[in-house]
Amino acid sequence: MASFFRTTGVSALKNASRFYSAAGASRVSAPIFSNRYFVASSIAIAGTASYYAYSSMTSPVSAASPVFKGDFIDLTLTGVTKVSHDTSIFRFAYPGADDESGLITASAILVKYKDENDKNIIRPYTPITDPRTKGYLDLLVKVYPEGKASKHIHSLKPGDKLAFKGPIIKYPWTPNKDPQIVLIGGGTGLTPLYQLIHEITTNRGEDKTEITLLYGNKTVDDILLYDELKSIAAKDDKFKVYFTVEKDAPEDTIAGFINDAVVKKAIGDKDFKSFKFFVCGPPGLYNAISGSKVSPSDQGELTGLLKSYGVDKEQVFKF
Repeated sequence: MASFFRTTGVSALKNASRFYSAAGASRVSAPIFSNRYFVASSIAIAGTASYYAYSSMTSPVSAASPVFKGDFIDLTLTGVTKVSHDTSIFRFAYPGADDESGLITASAILVKYKDENDKNIIRPYTPITDPRTKGYLDLLVKVYPEGKASKHIHSLKPGDKLAFKGPIIKYPWTPNKDPQIVLIGGGTGLTPLYQLIHEITTNRGEDKTEITLLYGNKTVDDILLYDELKSIAAKDDKFKVYFTVEKDAPEDTIAGFINDAVVKKAIGDKDFKSFKFFVCGPPGLYNAISGSKVSPSDQGELTGLLKSYGVDKEQVFKF
């Protein structure tokens, strides 16, 4: 399994990345695998109440022909690429071949469908395509046993439609907005963190932000975009990545969880006050590192390791 996720799967999807470039994206986003262990808050949030909270954060973003303007729009599924036994990439076509999403880094979208009781089910997802890609949107979706939206999406066939709404603005990034950032994530919580990594490292002519990624998973098979992240680190001296693995950690990872020792190893002797921290992952990660959000519009109090280091609440953003 490790070889599939870390070699075969990534290699296969890099072909898709090349296709993205041919489709007109000026900077290409590598696909992201879903994860069988962690459940990231940025991938799906249950309940209609969550929809209204997210809806209040929606605002149009300018683009050449923006698809997402703050209202739901039906998009047609044109293809499905199976990544693993429970994860696939779903490609949805925009109305026009030259249309762009109108999304920015970092942002998400909502999907909506009606269940068997004619009730609206609404969930947020993070696209894996570069915001500048023309003509289509890709979602990578892991199906969960109790996941209503994920099961519905996995039941779709080419030609079926799904309603989308966005953009859901998370943290509008501009070059050099924060000179040094630390990204702390677990499992599928990598998704919005990778948006930042991709946006910054593909714009090095302008953006000099230093990035440190601490990325935790249960097993090596759960690591998303391992080869891609290692490749970026090898080429970009302003990007460093530390992988932690709970079980059977290989030599190029750190055994265990993201803890005090791992954070201090990554930060070194630098002043914690000089960093902006971004956190995304399962509840256990939030509890240990930063404390949880109260809602999409309320970051909640700062607790955990970051507070123990004397970090200010304003230095931390929880996806």
